Amino acid sequence: MKNDNLSVFTKGIIKENPVFVLVLGTCPTIATTTNLIGAFGMGISALLVLLCSNILISLLRKIIPDNVRIPCYIVIIAGFVTIVQMIVHAYFPELYEMLGVYLALITVNCIILGRAEMFASKNSVGKSALDGLGMGLGFTLALCAMAFIREVFGAASFAGVPIAFLENYKIEFLVKAPGGMLVYGLLIALVCVITHGKAPRKKQFSCEGCPSAEHCHSGICANTENKKEDK
Repeated sequence: MKNDNLSVFTKGIIKENPVFVLVLGTCPTIATTTNLIGAFGMGISALLVLLCSNILISLLRKIIPDNVRIPCYIVIIAGFVTIVQMIVHAYFPELYEMLGVYLALITVNCIILGRAEMFASKNSVGKSALDGLGMGLGFTLALCAMAFIREVFGAASFAGVPIAFLENYKIEFLVKAPGGMLVYGLLIALVCVITHGKAPRKKQFSCEGCPSAEHCHSGICANTENKKEDK
């Protein structure tokens, strides 16, 4: 039981990291990682919403009708997002201004809705809470990793504090959207190598079993037919 709970908690950190493995929440990932403080604030906000929504959805999983489950999940998530938004606005106004519309958009974040549908609606409260914590922590760490690279090397600062000796060597391209996509792709490749021990290979496709294979003139089908003839 302990190993099972540990697996539920840790899978979201690397093995099923929502950003680098499942490739979800790309919009806030690129938009809020130009500054480490903003990235950390977004990650913690999403973690709190994910944890609370997972717990409540798990509690109500046998009550919510199946045909309206998605709207119900969105209403629950939106309620917790509103609470988090109000707290950030009241106690962290600078962070609130920094995150802007992306804080409210946590409501439609694919990570949170996806965990509600795929996990919380099918598992106990305890496991759903661990899943929310693990996925939220994985999301936060992913944002902070990207923000560290983009801010330090792109803006020559760390959490808003200038780094004098990097000022003349900063790569401003990294704090722009294309630079964010570049860093994002490189970190996805790095995590893939760490988790699988090698870079992903190109998948080999064939037309075997396809009902339209006889009428298709693509190179794939031709190669498939040639291999059959050779056999």
